[in-house]
Amino acid sequence: MQPTRQAIRADRAFDGVRPLPGGLTVFVEDGRITGTEPGRAPAPEGWQVRDFPGATLLPGLVDMHCHLGADSHDGALERMATDDAARLEEVIDDSLGRQLAAGVTTVRDLGDRAWTVVRRRDRARSTGTAGPPSPTIVAAGPPITTPDGHCAFMGGAARGERELRAAVRERAERGVDVVKVMGSGGVHTPGTDVARCQFTLDELRVVVDAAHAAGLPVTVHAHALAAVEQALEAGADGIEHCTCLTAEGVVITDGLVERLVRQGVRVCPTLGTTPQAVPPPNVRAVMERFGFGLGQRQQHAARMHRAGVRLVSGADSGINSGKLHGVLPAAVAQLAEGGVPADAALATATSLAADACGLADRKGRVRWGFDADLLLVGGDPFTDLAALSCPVAVLAAGLWTSTDPRSAPE
Repeated sequence: MQPTRQAIRADRAFDGVRPLPGGLTVFVEDGRITGTEPGRAPAPEGWQVRDFPGATLLPGLVDMHCHLGADSHDGALERMATDDAARLEEVIDDSLGRQLAAGVTTVRDLGDRAWTVVRRRDRARSTGTAGPPSPTIVAAGPPITTPDGHCAFMGGAARGERELRAAVRERAERGVDVVKVMGSGGVHTPGTDVARCQFTLDELRVVVDAAHAAGLPVTVHAHALAAVEQALEAGADGIEHCTCLTAEGVVITDGLVERLVRQGVRVCPTLGTTPQAVPPPNVRAVMERFGFGLGQRQQHAARMHRAGVRLVSGADSGINSGKLHGVLPAAVAQLAEGGVPADAALATATSLAADACGLADRKGRVRWGFDADLLLVGGDPFTDLAALSCPVAVLAAGLWTSTDPRSAPE
C-alpha cells in the first residue's frame, strides 16, 4: 500500500512557471499537494520521505496532442481504422503506460475512433484513484472532418450546417472536453491535400459558434496556410500543427503571427520525434514537396514564441514509429533547440498546457491544492533539456508508478 502522507525532496525544481534552483520539498497527502518549502525542509513525524539528490522535480507533463488508439508503429492510423474494440482497448492501455513512464500525467486525445477514448476517460473518472496510476485523459472523441476527409474512418464525417450542428451537439452530449476539427487534409490520409482546406469558412464558423455556445473550445488541425487563416477567421481557440503550407512552400508572414498573438490562439506545433527516427514515406513525400524539415519547423516555433504566440507542446503521439507515446520530452527539447528558452519550453508542457486544456486550477504546477502529479528527472533540464527524457520517478495523483529504493521513513 502506498503512503498517503509523504515529503518529496529534490535539489532543483521547476514549478511550472519558473526554475527553483535551491531545490524544493513538496508535501503530498491523499493525492494532493498540501505544501511546498524551499530546500530540504523537515517532514512531520510519521511522514514518508523520498530524497532525490541530483534530480530535478517538475509538474507531471501534459501531452496536448496524442492519439491513444494509435499503436506507436508505422501504419498506426491505418490499423486503428480496422482494429476491433478489444484491440483498441489493448492499444489504449499500452499508450497510457508509455506516456506515464515518460512522465506524462495528463494527455489530450485529439482523435479516437467510435468514442473509445471518451468512454475510457469516463470510466477513469468514475473510479478516481481507486485503480492503478494512469494519466488523466482530456478527450475530443472522433474529429469532425469531411466525408472521405482526413481521419474520416474515426466516425466524425459531416458536411453542411445541419450535419455540423448535429456533430457538435453529439459531442456536447457525450461530454467531450474539446472539439477537434480537421481544417485541412492530412499526411496520413491518402486522397486528402495538406495544402487545402476541407471546409468552407461558413462551415467552420458553424462548428466554432455551436461549440462555443455549448461551452466547448475548438482546436483545428491545419497544415495549409489557408486553413490556418480560416481557423483564425472563424474564431477557433487552438491550431494544431500550424505548418502554413502553400503551393510555394511554407509561408508565415509577420501579419499572420501578429494575428495569432492578438487573438490569443494556442498553437501546438507538434514537434517531437524519437532519436534517429526515419520519417515514413508519406511524411517524407510531403516534406520534399513543400521543402521543409524539422529545423525549419523549430525555427518557426521559436519565432512565434518570441512574438508572443501562446505555444503548447503535444507530439501527435502514437501515429508512427517516430512519434511514440512518451516522446513529448523530445518536443520540449526541440523547442529549445530552435531557440525557445528552457523554462519557457518547459512551461509549454506544464502550466501553459494545463491552462489550454481547462485544468489550470489543478494541473501543470507545483502548488498547494493541486493534484500531486510530479516528475523527477536525472540532471538539470535548465542546462540540457535531454535530462527531461531521463525520468527517475513519476507520481500521478499521489501514486508512484514504481517503488523507488531511495524512500525511507523519517
